Amino acid sequence: MTTGTKTAEFETLRAAARALMDGECDPIANAANLAALLFHELADVNWVGFYFLRDGELVVGPFQGRPACVRIAVGSGVCGTAAATRTTQRVADVHSFDGHIACDAASNSEIVVPLVRDGELLGVLDVDSPSFDRFDGEDQAGLEQIASDFVAVLGRAEL
Repeated sequence: MTTGTKTAEFETLRAAARALMDGECDPIANAANLAALLFHELADVNWVGFYFLRDGELVVGPFQGRPACVRIAVGSGVCGTAAATRTTQRVADVHSFDGHIACDAASNSEIVVPLVRDGELLGVLDVDSPSFDRFDGEDQAGLEQIASDFVAVLGRAEL
């Protein structure tokens, strides 16, 4: 994304994400396409993907990047903290985050957006960067909107 202001770029990215999901209700297909879109359109990221809640823990779903941790306990690491608190976690330096789980040693900053439908945690959207302090409030707002659109497309579908 390098065409204008970050907010405008996220609007363009959001429109592309909506177009990918238009008419498709399969959550895995939509998650796979969203992970690929975000990975290729966001600058300076090295991992983008989804973890879905399964039997009380987060289990890796579709992603782009190096192989990932398969299971993360709710409350552990950045992803588990986002899941437990149901709030976006934006971490400038993952190495200073208490309990950080290093799936990829090249990651230095991270943003994790919880996926919540009607108060029910479904999983998280996780984006990592090799740069420190990569993510700002505009990234957070844009990714939260895209995550919200993803959840809305799911409707009542099971993950």
